[in-house]
Amino acid sequence: MSEDAEKMRSKVMIKTSEFDKRFDNGEDISEYLDFSRAQSLEDFERDRFKVRKVNVDFPEYIINLLDKEAQKIGVTRQSIIKVWIAERLKEEQKFSLNA
Repeated sequence: MSEDAEKMRSKVMIKTSEFDKRFDNGEDISEYLDFSRAQSLEDFERDRFKVRKVNVDFPEYIINLLDKEAQKIGVTRQSIIKVWIAERLKEEQKFSLNA
C-alpha cells in the first residue's frame, strides 16, 4: 500500500452529509480527500474522449437494417451504432442508479 493510501486509511472518516456541510460552509476538507488518485480536468477530458476501435460482427440482415435507418436520418452506419449504444448505456445507468 502506498504511503498516501496508508495516510488516507488512518484518517478519521466522516459521513457524506457532514462532508457536504463542511464543504458548503467553506471549511477545509482536504484531510478527507485522497489526492494520490486525483486527476486534472485536462486529463479527465482527454481520457473521456479517447477513442478505441472495436470489431463487432453482425448478421447481414442487421447491417442492412442499420444502413436503412442511417440513410433515413442522413448519417453513417458507424454514427447510428455509436448513438444507439450511447443512448442505451445512458438508460441502463439511470436504471442502475434507481435500483
